[in-house]
Amino acid sequence: MSTADTPPAAAGRKRADVRRNEQKLLDAAAAVFVRMGVHAPVREIAAESGLGMGTIYRHFPTRADLVVAVFRHQVDALAAAAHAAQTGETPYEVLRQWVHQFADFLVTKHGLAEALHSDQAGFETLHNEFVERLLPVLDQLLKASASAGYTRADVRAYDFMLAIGNLCIGIETFPDYQARHMIDLMLAGLTQPAPAPTDNEVSNSAVNDRAC
Repeated sequence: MSTADTPPAAAGRKRADVRRNEQKLLDAAAAVFVRMGVHAPVREIAAESGLGMGTIYRHFPTRADLVVAVFRHQVDALAAAAHAAQTGETPYEVLRQWVHQFADFLVTKHGLAEALHSDQAGFETLHNEFVERLLPVLDQLLKASASAGYTRADVRAYDFMLAIGNLCIGIETFPDYQARHMIDLMLAGLTQPAPAPTDNEVSNSAVNDRAC
């Protein structure tokens, strides 16, 4: 219902602007959190988003509010990412891109408990929410890559998710730690070796070489 001095169309545009600003803030905060951690100054988020600090505080009065919102925003993006792969990308490349995005998300995840302070129940609820939503997505990506012959088929999604998390822990301890490089090394360990040529293929190749 609109107020007497606010036409319905104007109210609708205002709500759309509010939603756009909130999405800009969440995208900007997520990027800043990845670079600087969840305790990054609000002015950095304002600069990243192009919006004023007052706008940030109107949307998210406390840092915990902002961190939880970014956490859920990233979970939504990861849940949708498996269905938004570009045409022509191999299942392995889709898996790799998703895992890198998941590693960025873990930066927020690692700071979530501290941002929520003593709200252990709230932290556990959010943790369970992300596992329930993202584990099936990772399982789907692993199976697609394995079915296409790019990676091993004996890797459980839950084990792989834990391994990614363990590789990302070093980010908090070592400033020069390269989590994505370590994750790429782990992904390389999952790849299937090229199948050895059969005797017929070897013979045919020799014949073709002589013919040339």
